[in-house]
Amino acid sequence: MDEVLFAGQPTDVCLRLPEPVDRATLHRLVTAAQERLTAVGLRPGGAAALRLPPSLAYVVNLLATWRAGAQAILLDHRLTEHEVDRALLRLTPQVVIAPVRTGGGALKIFVDVTEGVTRYADRPAVSGHAVIQLSSGSTGPSKVIGRTAADLVAEVHRYTRIDGVALPGERIILLPSMVHVLGLVGGLLYGLHAGVELVPPQRLSGDAVLAAISAGTTPATVLGVPFHIGLLASTRPTGPLPQLRRMTTGGELVPAAVARAFTDRYGVPLGNMYGMTEVGVIGTDLYGVHRSSIAPAPGIEVRETGGELWVSCPASPYVGPHDPTRWSDGWLHTRDAGTVDADTGLVTVRGRLDSQVSVGGMKVDLTEVEATVAELTGVAAAVVVWDGGITAYVQPDGPLSEETLDKLLAERLAGYKRPRVLHLVDQLPRTTTGKLVRATDALRSAVTR
Repeated sequence: MDEVLFAGQPTDVCLRLPEPVDRATLHRLVTAAQERLTAVGLRPGGAAALRLPPSLAYVVNLLATWRAGAQAILLDHRLTEHEVDRALLRLTPQVVIAPVRTGGGALKIFVDVTEGVTRYADRPAVSGHAVIQLSSGSTGPSKVIGRTAADLVAEVHRYTRIDGVALPGERIILLPSMVHVLGLVGGLLYGLHAGVELVPPQRLSGDAVLAAISAGTTPATVLGVPFHIGLLASTRPTGPLPQLRRMTTGGELVPAAVARAFTDRYGVPLGNMYGMTEVGVIGTDLYGVHRSSIAPAPGIEVRETGGELWVSCPASPYVGPHDPTRWSDGWLHTRDAGTVDADTGLVTVRGRLDSQVSVGGMKVDLTEVEATVAELTGVAAAVVVWDGGITAYVQPDGPLSEETLDKLLAERLAGYKRPRVLHLVDQLPRTTTGKLVRATDALRSAVTR
């Protein structure tokens, strides 16, 4: 902790919320929180479950848990009581840290939190991992994923070797949640280690993001997910933004039309990261020159086996019952379809492996169909799944009818590729990380709401 995350000058600002928090202040808050957790019953080798929204309290208690030699179980604050209870019964933390008071509106990215700590179970952590996270659950039930301290440190160091990341003395405008891997490692841990100032905008709006960029004079990188790109692409800046160096996105592939809209508006690179909760960042294209391919991150090997991408991963990251085919012999089986160029080593991710279906003996890639639907004028977002046939769930961006949609698709897709069923919905379901949900039950529910 002290060597990797707290090195640097005590007066260096590491967080701006919007008041600056320097390293000395953060260290003092973490030490006090560590004493409180220990007094309640947290012990080395135990576990603390954090059920806190993005806040200074979250950062302080996470670092205090690790400094106490305990495992941090990260539970997204938007999970239901049922989901939290199931996770706690399975993971049996010694203590649970949750809000007793929360201030700030629903769109505020960092909120004011007064936390409370309660004892839960008097037993050691279920594994020796430093952090436990739940997968996003975009295609089904969440997996329980553990990462060791050595693995997290290795990923932080990996970021320092990636060309195009924010450099010491610069800023990251932090949009993704720090409960999940991009915001946690690519934002918080890398920022603390490298001396990069983390600046969450005041609110989740395009204007607030632009205000955060322009509030300082140092170079700024916006870190987010595809949803945030669309947010900025539809926001018109009121003046020049010389501080803005680039935007980097993780998560889903960005539709080409959205990428063009962003770069046309801001004139800076739109970088792409490919990663998974299990291993962190896998590959990047931070200058946007290889779109839609990425180069493997330093120290990461990627290979293509039977059309599936495999990523080097020395030990299984899964905790408790899991699908044994997801990891074997030092390789994580991503379930993503893709290719690796033999000459350049560039990796092209082509979507989920299960997106390949057969229609009348013809192979159809649902990822291609979905991308075609998503790029149509009048479409804000789309999900295409196999539900007894090719079925498209579409969130309109303005007036749009199923007849118009079908006509537009007839001009762009062969007959056997076209969706047989089209559903227009007010709001497509998303995971807590902003990914579009692809589980058919959740999509059907969106139609009936």
